Amino acid sequence: APVDLAEGGTPVRGVVRGAEGAPLARAAVTLISLGGRQLGIAAAQADGSYALAAPGAGSYVLIASADGFQPQASTVVVGDEPLAYDILLSGTSGLAGTVRAAESGTPVADAMVIVTDVRGDVLATGKSAETGDFTFGELVPGAVTVAVNAAGFRPLALPVEIGGQGVTRVDAALQAGALVQGVVRAGASRRPLPDARVTLVDAAGNVVATSTTGEDGAYAFADLDAGEYTVIATGYPPVAGALTVAGHGADGHDIELVHPGE
Repeated sequence: APVDLAEGGTPVRGVVRGAEGAPLARAAVTLISLGGRQLGIAAAQADGSYALAAPGAGSYVLIASADGFQPQASTVVVGDEPLAYDILLSGTSGLAGTVRAAESGTPVADAMVIVTDVRGDVLATGKSAETGDFTFGELVPGAVTVAVNAAGFRPLALPVEIGGQGVTRVDAALQAGALVQGVVRAGASRRPLPDARVTLVDAAGNVVATSTTGEDGAYAFADLDAGEYTVIATGYPPVAGALTVAGHGADGHDIELVHPGE
């Protein structure tokens, strides 16, 4: 509880907050002299506010600590008037892991790793090393989402609960994601055909994705699993063509649409 300021001295008041700006209830705030003698201690209230009394004008050390946060020591200069001093604590929790290919287990380098909070705000970003490892420090404990994206793989999002102390570990296994792209051409002149509808159907007959060609006649389907597919293009009399998609990289598949007799 805060000290009784009626006992005399100069009031030192403020609010203790975490890295996201949230008040830290029950944070301990201690006032000590430059010689190391404890002069007062207070526990922050539900709104993060604290109040202490300095014995007189001069310089003092203010120490704040809270579970799951890095303690902070600051020098404060107290005069004859009450001093307002807010404190911001950084989280001590960390997040580490390894990005690997799900199929082979090999590390994936240069994967983009993004950590967001429950509101979708980005807390940290970074890339995996040659070993596939990534590390983030100074994160606030709580629920986060770890999103991982790398060329040639399907994006992955993982819910993670960051602990109040130490380093939380999460490993990401990325599934290979192939890319099919091509150009739809029409007529004897084989000119690119805009606004043609291209449909991708899997071996079971399910429509996987649809796309409409741009002005250059180009289309693309990304993040595909390996397997057998059929590509159907309409805009002229429909044309269907079979193709096999490998697990990695890009596959080219151009389509030509013609009227009968052309």
